[in-house]
Amino acid sequence: MTRDIWKHLILILGVIIVLAPFYMMLSYSFKSPGEIDRGVGGFFGRQAMMVDERCVKLRDPNRDEIAAAAPQYPGKTDSEIREAIMAQAEVDCSMRPVVFNYSKAFIEAPLLRYLLNGVIVTASIFFIQVLVALPAAYALAKLKFWGREAVFGLVLFCLLIPVHAIALPLYIMLAKVGLTNTYAALVVPWTISVFGIFLMRQFFMTVPDDLIDAARMDGMTEFAIVWRVMLPTAVPALLAFAIFSIVAHWNDYFWPRIVVTGSRDLFTPPLGLREFKGDADGSFFGPMMATATIIVTPLIVAFLVAQRRFIEGITLSGMK
Repeated sequence: MTRDIWKHLILILGVIIVLAPFYMMLSYSFKSPGEIDRGVGGFFGRQAMMVDERCVKLRDPNRDEIAAAAPQYPGKTDSEIREAIMAQAEVDCSMRPVVFNYSKAFIEAPLLRYLLNGVIVTASIFFIQVLVALPAAYALAKLKFWGREAVFGLVLFCLLIPVHAIALPLYIMLAKVGLTNTYAALVVPWTISVFGIFLMRQFFMTVPDDLIDAARMDGMTEFAIVWRVMLPTAVPALLAFAIFSIVAHWNDYFWPRIVVTGSRDLFTPPLGLREFKGDADGSFFGPMMATATIIVTPLIVAFLVAQRRFIEGITLSGMK
């Protein structure tokens, strides 16, 4: 009994450690800059009306604008007209902190464009990875050929190579063929996933050989077996691999930061967070956390929807 209590306490501690960053992220996305700096306001903050100082500064009138507004303020000096305009700007730029943070997330940066880029890049990578991984995994799992175990050993060896070790050669290669600052630079280096080949190979090992022999007797080619027999059985494993692949490339900051240097139109969601890195005015932590929340939400929703299939895929059971 005592042992079970300790197990549950350790699990609860693990859950707290994992969820704490998400708690802070979501809480900061609701709070005003002052509440974030002082660490007050609880989870949602007080949601008192606040003034967007940058919005007010942008509406600071010049001489021509003051002259154009003069008929609306008869008998007032230029200084008084400017004060009246700035007073109205403060009213127009007042909003709740939650509105301020989430509106800035879309106004300060083209976040919808970044999200679209993320979808294009991650979907393209996953689609090509599947095209490569399934036939390769089938060959390693079910076909008999000389050197099969050596090839599988190379696959396992490639799992040990960190991405950062090959980043410079990859960048030089892409730069020489003129592919930097393109979608190809974001997609091509990751189209072969050794983890995907390994995962699918392990899954295919659990599929009975009798099923494949029956397909061959029906006159199917090996490629037809891959796509018409093995693919339907591998749906749970593919969903598990999809979670790993999409999360890895959706959240990737390292590689896009290297190959996307000239065009903001190619920024992926993590690069969009740089838009809120402050200068002399400090960082916009509220909008930054609101942006992070928007970026993370699709992944959480996708995982919750595919959770059951994901667990089935991880168990590596090819047949029911």
